[in-house]
Amino acid sequence: MKKILFVMNTLGRAGAEMALMELLANINPEEYEVSCYVLAGQGELVHMLPEHVRLLNRDYDDTPVLSDEGKKKLIRNLVKKGLKSGALFYRIPYLVRGACVMLAKGTFSLNKLTRRLLADTAERFDETYDLAVAYLEGGASFYVDSYVHAKKKAAFVHVDYNRAGYNRMLDANCYLHFDRIFTVSEEVREAFLSAYPECASHTEIFHNIMNPERIQKKSKEAGGFTDGYEGFRILTVGRLYAQKAFEISIEAMHRLKEAGVNARWYVLGDGEEREKLENLIAQLHLENDFLLLGAVDNPYPYYAQTDLYVHASRYEGKSIAIQEAQVLGCPIIVSDCSGNREQVTHEEDGLLCELSPEGIKEAVLRMYQDEAFRRKMGEKAAKRQQVSAKELQKLYAIIND
Repeated sequence: MKKILFVMNTLGRAGAEMALMELLANINPEEYEVSCYVLAGQGELVHMLPEHVRLLNRDYDDTPVLSDEGKKKLIRNLVKKGLKSGALFYRIPYLVRGACVMLAKGTFSLNKLTRRLLADTAERFDETYDLAVAYLEGGASFYVDSYVHAKKKAAFVHVDYNRAGYNRMLDANCYLHFDRIFTVSEEVREAFLSAYPECASHTEIFHNIMNPERIQKKSKEAGGFTDGYEGFRILTVGRLYAQKAFEISIEAMHRLKEAGVNARWYVLGDGEEREKLENLIAQLHLENDFLLLGAVDNPYPYYAQTDLYVHASRYEGKSIAIQEAQVLGCPIIVSDCSGNREQVTHEEDGLLCELSPEGIKEAVLRMYQDEAFRRKMGEKAAKRQQVSAKELQKLYAIIND
């Protein structure tokens, strides 16, 4: 039986992690022995791992990685392991150079800068795999490249490489050592190859696998909105990160309220920008109009109960949240950016809008005021074909090549 190892940085509730759960669920356990290793040994999605997947971590903490407690644990454990192993000292030149490059480009991120430490301080295993897969950028890619024994190695890229702040110095050119690189969309592939043109011959698209039947079933379970609001509901699902540009959506909501729109905007997700966003919400007196509900175990009843789904981000790879909204027939507005353009066709199955308060406001107004158009967009979104488990053949092909 062939052995496959998947490596992730954490298993927090986010798009790539959810995509991994679906991928793992579709691998045939009678043909492949599947293992998973989580570098940080933390994250709430561990409970979603399919039964046939072996978790290699000796110790694991299911504290949500985006909670305040979870973030403190991540930092504390990384520093502790870094001091104990000495990695915090011998990686100082790398950390200094990486910080300088990121600052010069205006893309500084402590999270990305310390991903190599995450790989350096993780557990080691003697086992040799037929295929090792780094399913996320950063730590997982470093780890599979440097510390995993495998006959073949593959890496996934989920975001616009340049817009997300990655660079070859930060990567230590690790992608040059992989047998195959998968990107989740054509625009992500183009962005990646602009940095790594040498990898063009073995870089291909691997779309997120979806299970519409499971999503439909879970959307009918108990849950969803509990505030008794009877007006127009707007929903967004995503982490509270700068990438998602929630401050612009909040400003758009302020303009919608000034225009007399009877609506309420809900956000499912958590992250490092919560306090900043809460302050802006209070400043604009939107406490009852723009609600940060946090992460939830089952977001699908919310999709099913909303009047409009809005995904106005700065850049994307291929958004799982948009795909879920399409499965459940939501009228959809997305910002006109990389990733989103491949998922929604303007005025055919949704609207593309400018990422500005006025751009979002005008798109929402159109959906709000034209019920027939809104209904038509939702129906067309539901008919958009989602990717099946046949996509897995691209992984199997590496092993059998």
